[in-house]
Formats: sequence, structure tokens, C-alpha cells
Amino acid sequence: MIVVTGASGYIGSHITRRLAEMGKPVRAMVYNRQRAEAEGRLQGLGVEWVQGDVTRPETLAPVMQGAEAVIHTVAVAIEKGGRTYETFNYQGTVNVVDTAKAAGVRRFLNLSQLGANSQLPYRFLASKGKAQEYVAASGLDWTSFHPSAIWGPQDEFANSFARLIPLTPLIFPIVGDEKSLFELVWVGDVATAIVKSLDDPATIGQSYELGGPEILTLQEIERRTLQAIGARRWMIPFPMPVLKLFVALMETLLPAPPVTRSLLELLKVSNVTTHNAISKFVEQPRPFTPQNTAGYMKEFRVSQTIAQFFGK
Repeated sequence: MIVVTGASGYIGSHITRRLAEMGKPVRAMVYNRQRAEAEGRLQGLGVEWVQGDVTRPETLAPVMQGAEAVIHTVAVAIEKGGRTYETFNYQGTVNVVDTAKAAGVRRFLNLSQLGANSQLPYRFLASKGKAQEYVAASGLDWTSFHPSAIWGPQDEFANSFARLIPLTPLIFPIVGDEKSLFELVWVGDVATAIVKSLDDPATIGQSYELGGPEILTLQEIERRTLQAIGARRWMIPFPMPVLKLFVALMETLLPAPPVTRSLLELLKVSNVTTHNAISKFVEQPRPFTPQNTAGYMKEFRVSQTIAQFFGK
């Protein structure tokens, strides 16, 4: 039995679907089954559903019962209420690792983040770095994955631009500068890398950076997003102090802002791999192009975007 934590999440659902389609026995751990079923990401899959909360270790013991492997994907990128980086990204991983060990699980695959480092002053990347350090010291047969920004139909990166475009009818801000580089990697390619590693003993004890086939500036990502939607905007560079002020205002006014000051800090850290391992798992990584994104980016609606920002 393979446990996937955060199975109904964006990346977790792709991994769960891939495993189920391969005929693997999957136990899909979700925080709220009713909500997960309503979202429909795992619809039609023959998987075992189980509820679990990474912040409550007592809920994890039944999840790990009889499991042979764990694929851990639970993390938060934007803090909300008690959902902090330290509580979910770090302590949540500690709880999952400890419960898996107590249940006799040996194989552990951890989805980390490119640039994760416990010594950084940026809390998101520090929390992911601390979590991976704990995994590496666990004594389990672990493998970790460190993807650059992930793109796909429900991502929280490029899609944030796509959703904002209809709300900015004349101009669109250029975020970052020529030093803000990204190696966007397709969610399907990340899922492939993780699934292929599961039964490969050569990947045990290894960390893999995962990037796409191109290195793009943030401005180029914005331009390709505009092209995907078929929109024209006057693009104007926004100085970082102005962006910080604007983002701080969104954090104050919106229950679920599309970006936070903590995430804005990540522009200071390279999002380009040092050793891109994607070719080890994928023959032709999918590039982030208007042709590959137009199909879903054109479906975003202003009313849905506004409702999302207000946490509805």
C-alpha cells in the first residue's frame, strides 16, 4: 500500500492518479474528504480514502497501518490562520516521518522545494529545508525532489497572473527584473519523476532538482501568459518597494490574497536548478508556452477570481 499525503492537492492528485492508473494500491490521505470529493480531482479513481491531519499525529497512525511507502506532498505556500510554515511544512513533515517509522514503513519520498535551506532568512524555504533535513536524518529509505516553480491547470504561480489579467484592463505590472529567473517545470513531469523513483533503489538517499526545458525571466512568463489568454496590456515595471506596498495592502484587505510578502521575498532566491535531473525521468519535458497553457488559462472568470481572493 502506498500512502500519498495531500492526495487531493494540486501535485498530490497528479501523483495519486498516475499511481492508480498503473494499478498500484493507493491510500489517499486528505484533510477533509467531503471537500476533496467536491473538488473532484480524484474522481473515478479506485483508491482508498482516509482522513488525516499532519498537525495531529494521532490521526496519522491509521493512515500508516500496513503501508509500504509514503509520498509526502503536504505543504502550505501561503499562510492563513494557524496554517503556518513551521506548523505544516516542518512539524507536519516531522509528524508524518515519525508515524511512518513507528508503523514500520521504510520507503519515504518527500516533495521539497528548489532553494529550500534551513539557514535562509526566508521562512517558507527555511521550513522546507528543515523538513528535508529531518527526512534525511530519519534512517528511512528516502528520496527528495526539489522542483522549480510548477505550472499546470491549477498551479498557484503562472495562473495567478492569468487570473489578474482581466482585472487590469490597461496595464500589467512587470514583476522582478532580468535577474528573476525561473525554470518552470510541468506538474505532469514532476509526478512522473516521483512515481518512477518509487521502486528504483538507485534513487534512495538522493535529492533531485527538477526544472523545465527553458530558463525564463518573470517578465517572459507574464508575456507568455498574456499570449495564452489573447490579451494585450501595456507592461510597466513596478519597483520592489511599490510591489511590497501593493502586496501588503492585498494582505490587509483580502482573506486569501494571490501573493504575500513572504512569497515576494522568494524573488531574491534563484529558481534555476544547479543540476537539473528532469532528463533522468522524462525524455521530453513539457515547456511553458502559450500553446500548452491556453486551453485552461482562457477558462478563468473574473467572478471566480474575486470569490477566490475573498476565500469563498
